[in-house]
Amino acid sequence: MTVTDPKTNQTTTAPTVDPEARSRANRAAAKYGALRLGLFVVLAVVIQVVAVAIDAPVPLVMSALLALIVAFPLSMLVFTKQRVEATEAMAVWNSQRKARKQWVSDELAGR
Repeated sequence: MTVTDPKTNQTTTAPTVDPEARSRANRAAAKYGALRLGLFVVLAVVIQVVAVAIDAPVPLVMSALLALIVAFPLSMLVFTKQRVEATEAMAVWNSQRKARKQWVSDELAGR
């Protein structure tokens, strides 16, 4: 989008915004989140099955808490590629959004 300032007669162009950047960022974050949630569920089930197998009554809440504690660092190691992909996609979208916001702010300030 090109805008001409009536006072100075200068033409400014809005920064280009990739319309797919936001959806790519959301998809990457959702994918990483789903993988982390899946890892948590699998770990909770495995812990509960092992507890039942060794005949040690462990409440489901305790299995879930242990799975949560183990899943957090493990997901950062196991899903490194997806984490980096989500971070990069968010960074691209955020930089485009900030550039557009700054351009709009500058245009409004010049009026």
